[in-house]
Amino acid sequence: MEQKAVPQLQIDMPVKFVKGIGEYRARLLWRLGIRTPLDLMEYFPKSYMTRRVNPSLFESTVGDMIAFTALISWVDLRPTKSGSKILNVGVSDTKITLVCTWFRFPPHYEQLFKPGQSVWLSGTLSEHDGQLQLLHPDFELIADQEEELDFWKTREILPVYGLTDKLSQKMLRNLIYKIFELFAAQISERLPQELLDRYQYPVRKVALQKMHFGTDLGEIEQVRQRFAYEELFFSQLMWARHRYYHIKAEDGIVFENKDRLKKLLWERLPFKLTSAQVKVIREIFSDMCSARQMSRMVQGDVGSGKTIVSLFAMLLAVDNGYQAALMAPTEILAEQHYQNISKLMEGLPVKVGLLKGGTYKGKAQIKKDIAESELDIVIGTHALLQDDTVFKKLGFVAVDEQHRFGVEQRAKLARKSSRPDLLYLSATPIPRSLSMTVYGDLELSIIDELPPNRKAIQTFVRQEGKIDTVYNEVRKELIAGRQVYIVCPLVEESEKISLLDAERLYKYISTKIYPEYSTALLHGKMSAKDKDRIMHSFKAGETRILVSTTVIEVGVDVPNATVMIVEHAERFGLAQLHQLRGRVGRGTSQSYCYLIQHFPISSVARERLSTMNKTTDGFVIAEKDLELRGPGEFFGTEQSGMPRFKFASIIKDQLLLRQARDDAFGIITRDPDLQAENNSFLRSEYIRLYNSREELILY
Repeated sequence: MEQKAVPQLQIDMPVKFVKGIGEYRARLLWRLGIRTPLDLMEYFPKSYMTRRVNPSLFESTVGDMIAFTALISWVDLRPTKSGSKILNVGVSDTKITLVCTWFRFPPHYEQLFKPGQSVWLSGTLSEHDGQLQLLHPDFELIADQEEELDFWKTREILPVYGLTDKLSQKMLRNLIYKIFELFAAQISERLPQELLDRYQYPVRKVALQKMHFGTDLGEIEQVRQRFAYEELFFSQLMWARHRYYHIKAEDGIVFENKDRLKKLLWERLPFKLTSAQVKVIREIFSDMCSARQMSRMVQGDVGSGKTIVSLFAMLLAVDNGYQAALMAPTEILAEQHYQNISKLMEGLPVKVGLLKGGTYKGKAQIKKDIAESELDIVIGTHALLQDDTVFKKLGFVAVDEQHRFGVEQRAKLARKSSRPDLLYLSATPIPRSLSMTVYGDLELSIIDELPPNRKAIQTFVRQEGKIDTVYNEVRKELIAGRQVYIVCPLVEESEKISLLDAERLYKYISTKIYPEYSTALLHGKMSAKDKDRIMHSFKAGETRILVSTTVIEVGVDVPNATVMIVEHAERFGLAQLHQLRGRVGRGTSQSYCYLIQHFPISSVARERLSTMNKTTDGFVIAEKDLELRGPGEFFGTEQSGMPRFKFASIIKDQLLLRQARDDAFGIITRDPDLQAENNSFLRSEYIRLYNSREELILY
């Protein structure tokens, strides 16, 4: 009888084939992004805990994220009037007592905690009736370890991993130990020996083991930096190759710097361009008149005049016999651009069209006009990317609020027609230190000057108890004929979250506070048709007060709106608050922003609101937002094109980023295709790790 061959264990095989894991556990690991044994080795602890009780609470303040080991002093389980139960567990770090409280918990928690046990806790420190408290903290009981491997039982420092449902710390620690036993010999190096020697980094095999099994927390941080550098280095190799590819490529459009249409626009502008706008226009024209395809980002604060800069570039393309396009993330914003640009083009030999998504009368004719070059400037939404939207001679594309479009969409635009020049506009200022990682493929222009007729928005942080005073102050603006935004974090009342919602606030504002003024409600659950109708009414001045969710965050331009009230301002990030505040101050009148804070409020939220109160500079705010929230939340969604790093922190690892960038760009300058013998190892690793991503961005 022929024996079945036992599949050889490979470090990149599906983790379910490892003995002791199987289908069920593999599904749990899948939720954590773990597909292979190597993924499990690279799933680093989120923190480390010690078995020793460590007095640390006296150094903490309310609002801090804390993690510490303590002893359980007492347990109290009591019923509530609604029939549910509240679990309180008192713990002590030998100096200070703290209460852990659960309002919702699995039944087994009732028997889980025992006085005298050691417990590791992690959560946000709060206070109730003068008593320090942790609400629903992460925890691990560390006294009962009988079932653990002998290896873990004897260790004072234990790794703490991010978990998913039905996967415990004990289970994950034991799986990781087993994976290293089976696969440690297969761990391969990724960094060239030259770089390991330069920075005195340990080899990858040793470094991986220290991240999980190390007992010196200082050394563990140094080892983490080795992995952060490795990740940043390969990402910078990709951007270096991309930059080289674009610089040497000569298949872009070479525009002639013609003055006819530019001069006509200049003469009819109702305002004077700032020196920053003029400088950026020159940088754009220089790119457009070169032999390579332009790929440039224009960053500018809210209201700095990015759109008019892009219009000058569009007219240069039209003057050269090409079509130009402006893509916006929403129909409201696309229509706003269409109306503003059409008004400026009245009487000029330039045909402007609007292309939206969905089905509507006249859409087929617009697409026909685009294909036959009957339209010179086309403004639209994602509809511009559709395969059946064919330009006869597209020479220039501007993408507004570009962080809302992904790298794939950028690539699709770049490949349209005859390799058009690309200009990306962003009203979310990005710190210079970050832009080289997020947009390493783009040249950067910055408009750091607001139009001279704009008055700085006065910002006030007010407690919820002072809201009546705010309403009285705002009434003066309404009497003067101005309009008001009021923003809420929720659409409707929620049983899970105790926040003010837009629907209840709309009823209250329209019937109790300002019944004499027309008020409308706007939120993301409405149909596009209803949202457009409400926004058009507000822009026309028919609606005086707009109660909304953050759907109005981007691009809405109503010069007569002079007041922004943000309820539960402590719940919003700095960049989002800055965008919301930017909806007012669009005209020449003094504008006001009221940030209403509701308690409890964390120290981080307090710092955000303080920053908003102190400055209106978008770049200062962006730096602070990045510092407080980190790049993941800073950019919001994966659509941003933000590289997702497993090991690196854009905030903590600035020095490593600069080192990695210098090293990577130096190597590609000397050897663009990594063909040199001493780069053969690097080339094979780079192709293995980044080949698919490089195909995406080398457009």
